[in-house]
Amino acid sequence: MAIRVGSEGLVSVNLVGIVLIHPYFGGKEPIDGEHDDIKGKGFADKMWKFVFPSSSGSDNPLFNLGMDLKLSGLGCKKVMVFVVEKDFLRDRWWQYKEELEKNGWEGTVEVVEAAKENHVFRLFNQTCDNAVAMLKRGVFLQLGTIFL
Repeated sequence: MAIRVGSEGLVSVNLVGIVLIHPYFGGKEPIDGEHDDIKGKGFADKMWKFVFPSSSGSDNPLFNLGMDLKLSGLGCKKVMVFVVEKDFLRDRWWQYKEELEKNGWEGTVEVVEAAKENHVFRLFNQTCDNAVAMLKRGVFLQLGTIFL
């Protein structure tokens, strides 16, 4: 959606930033740690096909953001990405940061990594130290507005 805001705009809306919490990215070719977790990589690819059956596959720009030619037109100037150490998708999140930086996007991106945690850990233990630290990073939802 933030890419659409950048290309199409929204009347009376100024999107300051976006927050991605353990996003689901992938791609046809394995990268970095995905070579060590082929089972996890296969699961991610199958899940993508299940969620979006009419997709062109794992290199669809909605799943593999490195394939999105409009990525440099992201409609905000701040991105915060929360990642976790023990997730097979971890390298894709770092790739997202790299893609934003190399494709000419003129904003700042911050990646915040929680050590020793798995994908969506905060859903199962909302009061653990890493979940509380995530909230303290400055992500607040108030009256439908995101403040970074």
